[in-house]
Amino acid sequence: MSGRNGKNGHELESEWIRELAGILEETGLTEVEIEKNNMRLRVSRQGGAASIMTAAATPAPMAAPAAAQLSPVPTTGGDHPGAVKSPMVGTAYLSPSPDADPFIREGSQVKEGQTVIIVEAMKTMNPIAAPRSGTVTKIFVSDAQAVEFDEPMLIIE
Repeated sequence: MSGRNGKNGHELESEWIRELAGILEETGLTEVEIEKNNMRLRVSRQGGAASIMTAAATPAPMAAPAAAQLSPVPTTGGDHPGAVKSPMVGTAYLSPSPDADPFIREGSQVKEGQTVIIVEAMKTMNPIAAPRSGTVTKIFVSDAQAVEFDEPMLIIE
């Protein structure tokens, strides 16, 4: 596949990754996303490690630098009746500040309305409340992890 200036898809994608990583570095953002030519590319920084996710409407080659890793995506929990899903795309935080204890841990008892996670979106901190009282049986996200809309973050039983 040949792109503009005779570059193939691999080279263009590598350029986008470098560009987006540079934007993260110079702006201090934790995540940036671009969509172009039926391909969406998101680069996010989580605790110093870069994470890259690509999605294409048609099959496209994926290029990732050796230091990059794919974002972990929960493989279970989405259909669980106690799943608490992200109401937006953003970054999940498990505590109110970096030096504070987490809101919850696996095994924690929570009450309906209690803040269990914060999702930052567009520099706004959005507290996510427990939809029911119960026990946190599974936490799918780690601190400062990028989350997608409707992605399961934890289970309360």
